[in-house]
Amino acid sequence: MSVLPLVFTSGWASGINAYAVVLLFGLYGATGLTDEVPESLQRPDVLIAAGVLFLCEAVADKIPYVDSLWDSVHTVIRPVAGAVVAALLAGESGSLPELAAGAVGGTTALLSHLVKAGTRMAVNTSPEPFSNIGLSVAEDLGVAGIVSFAIFHPLPAAIIAAVLLALGIVVVILLASRIRRFLRRRAQRREERRLAAAVRPPE
Repeated sequence: MSVLPLVFTSGWASGINAYAVVLLFGLYGATGLTDEVPESLQRPDVLIAAGVLFLCEAVADKIPYVDSLWDSVHTVIRPVAGAVVAALLAGESGSLPELAAGAVGGTTALLSHLVKAGTRMAVNTSPEPFSNIGLSVAEDLGVAGIVSFAIFHPLPAAIIAAVLLALGIVVVILLASRIRRFLRRRAQRREERRLAAAVRPPE
């Protein structure tokens, strides 16, 4: 069977939480539950690093405005991680060229990352912090569930990931006004900090 459904699903999940994807694949491979995971993802140093970074993301992702800053930093990291994981999966399977798999995984990860980042910008226009926490928990559980499902049922998992990606894009389009409001508010805060620094008397 082609590894393409698994590549697509891993790319979608990497755009939301790349560290969770690496950690889950590595653990499933290391425990012998699947032979689809390359050895490089099962190495103890990779698992430890992914675990530590996952914990960092689990905290940062639930704090208003910190989550958007974290997303900005990961605009490059998540697509690259999606491409690398996809290429490794394809190399292990041998049923799909690694370059093609990397392109699919990286592009899908970029799209899902943009959906996640845009949704968080919209949520951050709300004054209460609970929506951030709830959305972050839902994302973590969704990634864990779909990646785990994809290990054993790659095609149905890919269909679910595709539907979620399409719905996410529609939601971001509908929330465009709130996203613009977030960007204006962030620009205003940056300008206020710049002006405060400019008028501050020299020490």
